[in-house]
Amino acid sequence: MPLKLTILVATMTGTAQLVAQELQLAWEDDDTEVEVLQMDGLDAGVFSREGVFLVCTSTYGQGDVPDNAKAFYDALCRDRPGLAHVRYGVFGLGDRTYAETFNFGGKRFDDLLAGLGAKRIGERVQHNASSGEMPEDTALEWAPKWLALAREAAEQAA
Repeated sequence: MPLKLTILVATMTGTAQLVAQELQLAWEDDDTEVEVLQMDGLDAGVFSREGVFLVCTSTYGQGDVPDNAKAFYDALCRDRPGLAHVRYGVFGLGDRTYAETFNFGGKRFDDLLAGLGAKRIGERVQHNASSGEMPEDTALEWAPKWLALAREAAEQAA
């Protein structure tokens, strides 16, 4: 049975969407079904889907989640759904030039999901735009190891 993986995208400029699409291309095969969803219009019901989740998010403004994710993030904070059944990862995009709020979009989602009982798979990725490395290159380097961990987590949950 193929692993079902949902990538939830929060983006302002489209970079997180690009990363999600690259990961989808890298991962999708006979053993892995990947769907990429923009966070616009989502609610906690998205977590009733089968499989594992990857939050792919940039950071905006003063360490905020991107505009397209605000309503979703706020609803999760307000409604506090129980997410103990959820297994997730976080790929955060940020810029160390903004040291006080570096990668807070990813950190905020990570802290929120963990606080709702979800279990993170692997470490939270914190891509640094100032590093000179393209975020999709960082993602593709990280992808195989995380996918193996996600597969393991899905098998344990089944």
